[in-house]
Amino acid sequence: MEQIRKKILIMRTDRLGDVILSTPAIANLRKFYPDSYIAFLCRPYTKEVIEGNPHLDEIIIYDKNKEHKSIFASIKFCLALRKKKFDTVFILNPNNRSNIIALFAGIPERIGLNRKMGRLLTHPIEDKKHEGKKHELEYTLDILKEAGVTITEKHTYFPIKKESEERIEDLLVTHGIKNNSFLVIHPSASCPSKRWPQDYFVKLIRLINERTNLRIVLISAENEKKFADSLVKEKNTIDLRGILSISDIGALLKRSKLFISNDSGPVHIAASLNCPVISIFGRNDPGLSPVRWRPLGEKSFYIHKGNSCKNCLAHNCVLGFLCLKSITPEEVFALALKILE
Repeated sequence: MEQIRKKILIMRTDRLGDVILSTPAIANLRKFYPDSYIAFLCRPYTKEVIEGNPHLDEIIIYDKNKEHKSIFASIKFCLALRKKKFDTVFILNPNNRSNIIALFAGIPERIGLNRKMGRLLTHPIEDKKHEGKKHELEYTLDILKEAGVTITEKHTYFPIKKESEERIEDLLVTHGIKNNSFLVIHPSASCPSKRWPQDYFVKLIRLINERTNLRIVLISAENEKKFADSLVKEKNTIDLRGILSISDIGALLKRSKLFISNDSGPVHIAASLNCPVISIFGRNDPGLSPVRWRPLGEKSFYIHKGNSCKNCLAHNCVLGFLCLKSITPEEVFALALKILE
């Protein structure tokens, strides 16, 4: 592709971590097309990941669950997008809706993975993500490489709003935390195959209380609060479940001594902010493994044992998620203590 001024749209309509891992794509497109207009299309709940990104000119929200759920609303959205006259779209996660929207928005150059109505693309690229041979960030950048974009940036970016920093400061003062003497635990996740047992987290908290003077802040999404119901009963814990925005979580993790979490979006927030992080992995499928989804960075760690399962069934596991249960609280605590020391 020629290095000329053009209008570029990036589409990524999946989860929090996926969008964070796509931020290097934004930086590379800006560097390769410095004078072009670049917009990013995402879901409502991930917009805070890219609000304030210095390389973007516009953020476009597509809400498939509410505002744009009906066929009529989606058609109206496509017509509005058509008026913006984008020249090129990079569809970073393959899905039917994104490919259809790009087509009906009249974007002449449509680049993405050849899966889920990939025939609607003008530049379909072979999808090898399921092989799990490299990180999701690298798979995403491969889409740009196939389009001739030079890759020079691989660092993820996460913006923090000033009001979030002020809110976290107030919360820490309210709970009597001084000198950032706390760590954060996130015991929830979107899928049961990602959730380390709640009683294991309880044992981990007790080990932390026995050997350190750190307070323990518990976070989760509002709809996942139940996965920490046992944890909040432990001493030295602070319950911030369901009350923090995505930007607030970033402001909290930026000040934390350590973040311990299941495989989930917030681990990538921590990694972006250089917060030490331990991510707990279970699943043994190559496409779901830490090779593809681990947090990146010098202060990012993960624990994964997997199992001898020939075929990982993920959330349909019939073995009671033995892969997760094989990781003991003592092992996680030993790694945490090493990082803290």
